[in-house]
Amino acid sequence: MKQFYLTREHEIFRTSLRKFLQKEAVPYYEEWEANRIVPREFWLKLGNEGFLCPYIDEEYGGLNTDFGYSVIIIEELEKVGSSLVGVSLHNDIVVPYIDAYGKDQQKKEWLPKCISGEYITAIAMTEPGAGSDLANIKTTAIKQGDHYIVNGEKTFITNGIHSDLVIIAVKTDTSIQPAYKGISLLVVEKDTIGFSRGKKLNKVGLHSQDTAELIFQDAKVPVKNLLGEEGKGFYYLMDKLQQERLVVALEALVSSEEMVKVTTEYVKNRKAFGKSIGQFQNTQFKLVELATQIEIGRTFIERLIMEHMEGKDIVKQVSMAKWWITDLGKKVASECLQLHGGYGYMEEYEIARRFRDIQVMSIYAGTNEIMKTIIAKNMGLN
Repeated sequence: MKQFYLTREHEIFRTSLRKFLQKEAVPYYEEWEANRIVPREFWLKLGNEGFLCPYIDEEYGGLNTDFGYSVIIIEELEKVGSSLVGVSLHNDIVVPYIDAYGKDQQKKEWLPKCISGEYITAIAMTEPGAGSDLANIKTTAIKQGDHYIVNGEKTFITNGIHSDLVIIAVKTDTSIQPAYKGISLLVVEKDTIGFSRGKKLNKVGLHSQDTAELIFQDAKVPVKNLLGEEGKGFYYLMDKLQQERLVVALEALVSSEEMVKVTTEYVKNRKAFGKSIGQFQNTQFKLVELATQIEIGRTFIERLIMEHMEGKDIVKQVSMAKWWITDLGKKVASECLQLHGGYGYMEEYEIARRFRDIQVMSIYAGTNEIMKTIIAKNMGLN
């Protein structure tokens, strides 16, 4: 369907990005999956071509574009493969915190390298004992002179191995009630004393996306690396989660579109009982049902993108999109794998990879159960 917020300039940008990915990503993607990492060289190439954080102000090296350019990057990366999610996380989830809450000196120091690909970013909220319950985080940051002394562990951190800058949620006040008022955000640089990375986690899917544990043992983080104000971290996180969840919903939708596309081609060519399996009524009905639900999802997403670009508060609607579309994606993956028959269970078929990769989308950026809780609250049900 037509994306009304996109202009001719946007489409020229899409064409350029698509050509770039066909040359620099598609031929190597399976190799990256096997090696369990996307090379840093790819990030530098993205930066060199202007595909990292284009919305940043020109003063810091960006292009000052609108969110429509981010939508294009998210869509085209997802068409290649879900393991490129780290790029979208860097572009549209992590760096926006620096852009929105960073002091001018922080922006001058960090943003140009985030745009060039020299710096890869991550955000660390989840801990071994605290996932969706953010107020229960245990990582502390105690001010001593011109440094914070940070102690704690973070886990399931996307870009955890490659990251040069990590925004971490910490407790700077452990006594205040309610507890979320004691949360602050710090930017930890890769060579920080006392900061180390644990093992690269072995995941069910997203194989080439580096995910890691992060460990802070008396880590010395300069006070100047405080992002925004002390005690405001929870509010900053809540403010940015609308865009984060919109990004995840869009990724799940594009993955679903791709799964139906590859399955439609497969059933047209796969023969059984003297004709293509795409001619069987069951096959047709399954794909028609999935295509219809995806089209409904696309219509909803397009509306939300436009309202987000207009600066509207659409937390409830984005929460709806995030849970419904990611759940739909898992259904699409299961149905499409089934239509591939035994070949769907073979690693060389794209549907097998998509089946693995889609599962986590209903978990990260807030589980779908949390999304329903948010919606219920917005409906005045609790």
